[in-house]
Amino acid sequence: MKTLKGPGIFLAQFAGDTAPFNSLDSIAAWVASLGYTGIQIPSWDKRLFDLDRAAESQDYCDEVAGIAASHGLAITELSTHLQGQLVAVHPAYDAQFDGFAAEHVRGNPVARQEWAVDQVKKAATASRRLGLTAHASFSGALAWPYVYPWPQRPAGLIEDAFDELARRWKPILDHFDHEGVDIGYEIHPGEDLHDGVTFEMFLERVGNHPRANILYDPSHFVLQQLDYLAFIDIYHARIKCFHVKDAEFRPSGRAGVYGGYQSWVDRPGRFRSLGDGQVDFGGIFSKMAAYDFAGWAVLEWECALKHPEQGAAEGAPFIDRHIIRVTEHAFDDFAAGGADRAANRALLGLI
Repeated sequence: MKTLKGPGIFLAQFAGDTAPFNSLDSIAAWVASLGYTGIQIPSWDKRLFDLDRAAESQDYCDEVAGIAASHGLAITELSTHLQGQLVAVHPAYDAQFDGFAAEHVRGNPVARQEWAVDQVKKAATASRRLGLTAHASFSGALAWPYVYPWPQRPAGLIEDAFDELARRWKPILDHFDHEGVDIGYEIHPGEDLHDGVTFEMFLERVGNHPRANILYDPSHFVLQQLDYLAFIDIYHARIKCFHVKDAEFRPSGRAGVYGGYQSWVDRPGRFRSLGDGQVDFGGIFSKMAAYDFAGWAVLEWECALKHPEQGAAEGAPFIDRHIIRVTEHAFDDFAAGGADRAANRALLGLI
């Protein structure tokens, strides 16, 4: 068995325009001081990382890795959550998602999508240059506006949406395969890949592509009321990334899983800082150990109540406490009789 790595932290929610959050060097020093040993880097935030340079320059990638290492940190993964979202956008969301793209492609969905594909491919190359084997992203969504079947969906609508999603992603997955890197799609409401069934629908359409994998985040399953421990049993072979994020679902007589259009603090289901929600992390880390997950446990901080700096400070020791240092021998080895095969056959009455 393998001991997973961590604690890591996703930098996206902490990057800002003031120190120590405005450069890779200063934010790395800050997270290292909190006890983190790994950083997941948002590839779209040029305050921290230049994806275009990283795809072209090994020297730049060595410089980035060196900055992390100077603070005792490893890079866990790069993230293209924003660019991956733009690989597939339903027209209803064009205006809202335009801000995720570079300025020169805004207002032009075709150019925006081409830019997004190029960005995700560049992230594969940059990941290889950084010595990484996994990458975090979103799938995007074409079918999400039709998630609830009222009015009745036309026959074949969902199938056509997933066919197109697979068509767009297959060349990207092939490029990741060429670079030797897995994509971990975060299974997330708002994406067409939002639960196990939809992941399977996509996986079938990309020919069970070996690079099409999962970023596991239990918080999104709590909000959907999906069994997040059974999910690991079913899909553990495809889980390549792990966001450690807490959540709670508080049944209400006034609102349910759809949230009543309320703010996060007033929704029955809401994200919480680690330890403040309902996720059974003991069960999750036990299953990760049992299934030999060898990747990183990475804090993704999102909370409707707590300040992010407090959440970050509490997150590192929380993850560290939950990482299971796997045993190298069975607990009852002391009682082994040392029998050989001949003795075993004798015990069975075979000789």
